[in-house]
Amino acid sequence: MRICSLLPSATEILFALGLGDSVVGVTHECDFPAEAAKKPALIRPRVDPHAAPAELDRQVTELVKKGEGIYAVDAELLASLSPDLIVTQDLCHVCAASPDDLAAALARFTKRPRVISLVPHSLRDVWDDIRRVGDATASRREAQGLALTLEQKVAAIEMKAVLSHSRPRVVCLEWLDPFYVGGHWVPEMVAKAGGEDVLGKPGQPSFHVTEEQIADSNADVIIVMPCGYNLTRTVAGFHDLKIPESWNALSAIRDRRAFAVDANCYFSRPGPRLADGVALLAHLLHPDQFAETIATGMFEAL
Repeated sequence: MRICSLLPSATEILFALGLGDSVVGVTHECDFPAEAAKKPALIRPRVDPHAAPAELDRQVTELVKKGEGIYAVDAELLASLSPDLIVTQDLCHVCAASPDDLAAALARFTKRPRVISLVPHSLRDVWDDIRRVGDATASRREAQGLALTLEQKVAAIEMKAVLSHSRPRVVCLEWLDPFYVGGHWVPEMVAKAGGEDVLGKPGQPSFHVTEEQIADSNADVIIVMPCGYNLTRTVAGFHDLKIPESWNALSAIRDRRAFAVDANCYFSRPGPRLADGVALLAHLLHPDQFAETIATGMFEAL
């Protein structure tokens, strides 16, 4: 089977199921595992991914207003790869090629490949998507085993976190200029790690908030996780930010409990590593209770 993945999380799922050799095309952002980056890139951005947050937000907003996609599909390359299966998503058009762009590319095919579209809103959806990919690739047993392992890992963390005497109030910043808070599975991850996401809405998209709303949140912990950023870029982006004076009243700032995390690896992409993201949150929210060593590069105190 020849498979093309049009989103990084699907690429991670495919490789985790042992299907890396069957993957013949990926996106420009597919960097995990390292072998994935060696595959032909089928997607290119129509925005400058290295722009400052405010400028990148402006470019994205402008394209959306025009009804244009954020990413372009290399239709010629896709046709030349002759995939039997394409894995894409219809959750966030800022994160992947739009269905219209893919449809235009598929118009070149005489015999169209099968297309499965993932639309996860929760951790349960992500684990079920792993099973769906397994069904589509004759890897049901491997997918069931992987999904069950991830479910059990998160369940064990949740059971331990319930024993904590505190439940910190948490704000998860998914963008810094303007401010957005994380949605979909992120508030659920915070809850399972023993915290309360005081602004995000479980199962709902991320949304814009004001600096006053953040100041009024009484947050005990702030997690900085800009979508699409690795840890280095997240730290740099936060230090470029002029912290609003009103935030100094937050215990998260006073007690230095603001943390940058690698959003690409553990929060933005709905794939297997979300379970590691829950473990990371548990460590940050309850360091005494979850004193296990966290890998270098997963977070940095701000």
